[in-house]
Amino acid sequence: MNAPISYRHWAIDLAPKAAPALATTTVLVLGRIWNANGAEHSAGNAALMVVLATGAATAGAFASGGRSGDSVIAGTAFAASGGLALAGVAGYADGLSLPILLWALATAVAYGLAARYWRIDRRETVAHERQTLGRREDHAHVERVEALRAGAQIEVARSGAAYAEQLANALITRASLPGFNPQALTDAGLPELPAKHDH
Repeated sequence: MNAPISYRHWAIDLAPKAAPALATTTVLVLGRIWNANGAEHSAGNAALMVVLATGAATAGAFASGGRSGDSVIAGTAFAASGGLALAGVAGYADGLSLPILLWALATAVAYGLAARYWRIDRRETVAHERQTLGRREDHAHVERVEALRAGAQIEVARSGAAYAEQLANALITRASLPGFNPQALTDAGLPELPAKHDH
């Protein structure tokens, strides 16, 4: 009836918490690699990143609008837009100060958004665990009641069998006593005893 003890490695618990920082750091590193390979002061590359970032933001706005808006698609589109903007700045800028400032800002925003979903997920997990525990307790209670009922029925059957055995032994013992007259019991209004058959 006890739940099995499970152990999760610390890396499994840490991985979701590190994901926003890893994502923004990866975009920053790729942008700086792109910068080192000729993106710096390239108007064509900057225009491409502006168009891509604007397109992703527009897709996010359309996905979140209306009654049938999908928050997952909208969030993904806005995250892609922010990532493209960060990559564009990291690739186009001269020094590291502006890309690192934008990286810090993007990381803070990513953690702010992720914290909301982590709270919702934690609430749902706690609610699910409470429901599961409640169902387990209900089932355990039903099992205990059924076990008690079955035990009581067994005890009643056992005591009935013991009474029948004692009654049979008493009748056999009484019938074997000298001077026992079963007809006298019948005449007194007691049920007639079975006749003793000698083989």
